[in-house]
Amino acid sequence: MLNMLSALIGLVTLILMIPAVFPLLGALNWLLVPMALLGAFVGMFSARNGGRNFCLIVAGFGALRLFLGGGIL
Repeated sequence: MLNMLSALIGLVTLILMIPAVFPLLGALNWLLVPMALLGAFVGMFSARNGGRNFCLIVAGFGALRLFLGGGIL
């Protein structure tokens, strides 16, 4: 159950990251990366690790976007 919740948090975060790819909306990732890490934290308590890994990939994508945009763009 926690694996599905973690995957759902990751999916919602990934969908919300789509507008954050556009210029001047990248600061939205400051809210979405911790949200994905929260999903990974929830996934830690599951017997399976698919949702946790998905959330970590989503968080990594958001962190990469923040790095490329200088933390703001």
